[in-house]
Amino acid sequence: MSADFKTIDDFDVKGKRMLVRIDINSPVSPNTGIILDDSRIKAHIKTIEELSNKGAKVILLAHQSRPGKSDFTTLRQHAIRLTQILGIEIEYVDSIFSADAINAIENLINGDVLLLENIRFFSEESLNRSPKEHSKSVPVSVLTPYIDIFVNDAFATSHRSHLSLVGFTKVLPSAAGRLMEKEIRIITHAIKNAERPSIFVLGGVKADDSIEVIENVLKNKTADSILTTGLVANIFLKGAGVKIGRINEDFIKNKGYSILFDKAGKLIKEYGNKILYPEDVAIEDNGNRFDVDINSIPNKSIFDVGIKTIVKYVKIIKNAKTIFANGPAGVFEDPNFSIGTEDILNAIAESPAFTVVGGGHIGAAAVAMGLDRELEHISSGGGASINLLAGKKLIAVEALKNAK
Repeated sequence: MSADFKTIDDFDVKGKRMLVRIDINSPVSPNTGIILDDSRIKAHIKTIEELSNKGAKVILLAHQSRPGKSDFTTLRQHAIRLTQILGIEIEYVDSIFSADAINAIENLINGDVLLLENIRFFSEESLNRSPKEHSKSVPVSVLTPYIDIFVNDAFATSHRSHLSLVGFTKVLPSAAGRLMEKEIRIITHAIKNAERPSIFVLGGVKADDSIEVIENVLKNKTADSILTTGLVANIFLKGAGVKIGRINEDFIKNKGYSILFDKAGKLIKEYGNKILYPEDVAIEDNGNRFDVDINSIPNKSIFDVGIKTIVKYVKIIKNAKTIFANGPAGVFEDPNFSIGTEDILNAIAESPAFTVVGGGHIGAAAVAMGLDRELEHISSGGGASINLLAGKKLIAVEALKNAK
């Protein structure tokens, strides 16, 4: 790892002002504004605690949601939750690079932790610019003279070329935080050293990313079998010539994924029985679940994989030695359609295989089911982990490498 980019171990942090980019973007109740799940906050505790205990002056930089969303809000609640978890007072300032923010940074003593305001309140944060371009932005220019070392611990957003993720790497000594280091190490090691059979269970609604993963892992022979669920499965069913119903086709088209039908068909022809798609599906009708064979799908929404498919997939999972899973099998928030996601996750947890489960919805489902201790690794970021699996470079990680 150290040959690729620097980590906290490469620096004497005592007395240093450390700007630490974390990803504590959390689900927030639209009614109360209270954080509903603090898993992402807890994921960064090791990095924050270590730096504080070593006498660093810790300045946290983070985001919550994005403009236009109902949960696009301040980080005041996050500071309170961090204080509760860490057991030390987390100072919060409701700005990013104002005179108040600079004053708060200058007044830090060794071991203090300060949380700056939601970085996405600054519109330039989310512009897709190069690290060099971002390094000339106002926040980077204003904050840099008051910072000694930049630490990126935000693995979940490391596939994005945003200001707070890449801009500081051009002007400050930079390192990966403990969460970033752990995520990269585990996922890349699992890919390179996968025991066979190696299977990928891919579902959810981000079908374009999943199909890139499928293409990559079959091409480089990382995977022995692909089990498709969710929207990914529906696209492969259509690609195989199955009539999935106009309502499901339209949903896929509205997502902008109709171009993937042909791609799925070509992958099936090229890799044959290595790509598995459902034998039956669960459709929704007036709030009820009906399992139907794929040859008789009515014009009703597909909300889950069917029972026969679940049984088949579970058997394959139990015989696997390495498992990568990303995306739920269906609309798991509805108890009628949570069976696929829950049974597949239970099978993965019971399997002796080395398992890596993506972040996002499937990670949240695993935690809600109490399976987090039985799975080797639940990633903090679905988008970032799936990009790694697809063989893509993560731009924020590359920025750390170049910073060295």
